[in-house]
Amino acid sequence: MSTTQSERLRDLLEPLVTSKELDLEEITVTPAGKRRVLRVVVDSDSGVSLDTCAELSRELSEKLDDADAMGDGEYVLEVTSPGADRPLAQHRHYVRAVDRLVKFQLTAEAGGGELIARILKVDDEGLDLEVPGVKGRKPTARRLAFADIAKARVEIEFNRKNKPADNTENTEEA
Repeated sequence: MSTTQSERLRDLLEPLVTSKELDLEEITVTPAGKRRVLRVVVDSDSGVSLDTCAELSRELSEKLDDADAMGDGEYVLEVTSPGADRPLAQHRHYVRAVDRLVKFQLTAEAGGGELIARILKVDDEGLDLEVPGVKGRKPTARRLAFADIAKARVEIEFNRKNKPADNTENTEEA
């Protein structure tokens, strides 16, 4: 059984990433001219700061050099957090998206089609959602099992109207 370079890199780097209380979301190695780009995507429940990425980058670089994991060729190491539009694929992704608006692509077994709803609660079986009302109607509650989700992605909201009640800062109008 052979292992891919990404799997070997994950085995090498994941202990260091988890020691920083971060989740290793993805490792990719892609060619970029004469070099390669090693992209390491990390996340946590509280997000990832630029300083954390920079510190982790230094430590991962040292570990990669010590283990000679990338071989002799030149490479660029990028340590980053997932973008706002990344797919929700694991339970922890849904937990981190609580109170966010999400576009779901439903499985054929669930009737197919798309559903846009706000995640209110996540448990082991699925999600409790609030489906926005259309044309002045009130939002409705809906339960969605994980098995009914083919794809899911957070929708970016620039002008969210009903923000949570604890966000009372800057309520003065200009």
